[in-house]
This record gives sequence, C-alpha cells and structure tokens, in this order.
Amino acid sequence: MLFASIYSIVQLIVGTIELHGRSSQELQIEVLALRHEVAILHRQVKRPDLLPTDRLILVALGRHLQAGKLMFAPATLLRWHRELVRRKWAAF
Repeated sequence: MLFASIYSIVQLIVGTIELHGRSSQELQIEVLALRHEVAILHRQVKRPDLLPTDRLILVALGRHLQAGKLMFAPATLLRWHRELVRRKWAAF
C-alpha cells in the first residue's frame, strides 16, 4: 500500500513536470481525448473500483478544479477526505 501510494505520487509529479514542456494546443487535445475516455468508461462501468491512493490523488487534484470537472461529485471527494482523516487519527 505504501509503495503503491509513493509510486502514484511520483508518477503524478513526473506527469506534472512533463506538462511544462507542452504547448497549449497539445494540452487541449489531450484533455479532449481524456474526457472522451472518461465518457466511454462511464458507459461501461457503473462504479469504478478505486484504491485509496486513487482517492487521495483525486481529492488533492479536486481541490484545484471547478466543481464538475472530475467524474466524482464534490460531496464524494469531501467524504473520501473525511474518511482518510478519520482513518489517520484512528491509527493513533
């Protein structure tokens, strides 16, 4: 679990660094492609299986996006965050 979390975070950081070298038009095309992929997944999967690491990353990214930009409702992201904090403090 810890290794998977670290790997996902490092992968996210590397992806962010890659973004700085791309043009605006290339980024917009990639966003359109990713949105289409999400639409396809919405048709095929009613409820995706997410790892805790996936939820952590989505909560962190969701704080910097407008509502409706992720495939999860803001209330879902807040619930995940509350569960994460509750689990952290329950471990002590």
